[in-house]
Amino acid sequence: MATSSAPGKVYLFGEHAVVYGEPAVPCAIERRARVTVEERADGGLTVDSQDLTLDGFTIEYAAEPGDAHVDVPEHLLEAATGYVDEAVAQARDAADAPAAGFDVHIESEIPLGAGIGSSAAVVTAAIDAATRELGVELDREELADRAYQVEYAVQDGQASRADTFCSTMGGAVRVEGDDCRTIPAPDLPFVVGYDGSAGDTGRLVANVRDLRDRYDFAANTVGAIGDLVRSGEDALAEGDLERLGELMDVNHGLLSALGVSSRSLDAMVWAARDAGAMGAKLTGAGGGGCVVALDPTEETETALEYTPGCEEAFRAALAEEGVRRE
Repeated sequence: MATSSAPGKVYLFGEHAVVYGEPAVPCAIERRARVTVEERADGGLTVDSQDLTLDGFTIEYAAEPGDAHVDVPEHLLEAATGYVDEAVAQARDAADAPAAGFDVHIESEIPLGAGIGSSAAVVTAAIDAATRELGVELDREELADRAYQVEYAVQDGQASRADTFCSTMGGAVRVEGDDCRTIPAPDLPFVVGYDGSAGDTGRLVANVRDLRDRYDFAANTVGAIGDLVRSGEDALAEGDLERLGELMDVNHGLLSALGVSSRSLDAMVWAARDAGAMGAKLTGAGGGGCVVALDPTEETETALEYTPGCEEAFRAALAEEGVRRE
């Protein structure tokens, strides 16, 4: 039996634009997904989660394709299992064990589909635990690449390396196309607000792509996000939190122009700003989910707790450590 955990993430800057080769800076946060894997001899696969969705689910696949027991609503099946299925396939490939069976148990502190890296954390931890259970130790670069291949497959080729690289490495990272690296960062006073919903990442990415293809202003907006990220890197290196916050505000405005914000996200962003946050923006694909703010005081967290539509507000420390064995 092997257990691994990996952190979620928030974007300081760059979501959506990173899909088109622009830079992005995500930061790992101390909310983790833990995956325990035990090999089984019959070649079957059981996936059990009590935290990944509100009610939890258990799915048991038999060794023969097409024969499965499922106690999760059908419309959640693909979203809840696609990432795990692909992660298991990557582990089998890495260990040259195509017939290996597993019992997989998932515990996650990260809301599913909320824009803070639930799928990347589960995938990264699952590949690490499953390969170790089969006696194979992957280095972090290969692990990050295999985790990316999972998201690329499940998201129909529209994924970037940002989430999985961040979850694997921890800390702050910079991603621009295939160029992925860790970067130094000061202690960032993250506050996260969550509206209890999940955006449809595939639909939102496709909508931005359609806008970008049809309108020059949308293509220019994507490019402007890339330029903003480059300015943000300088502010991050200098530890200039005021400037970081200002750029986060601008980034949210650009994302709103691309149509990926929502009424609940905007309400939380403005509640954070009105409470004195240095900056606030949506994080992830948008359409619902989470916002991230910079505020070392308690004011933003308190304001978000009283904001209509905000289901949860919490402080999120920077996770210096990425994937790890438990």
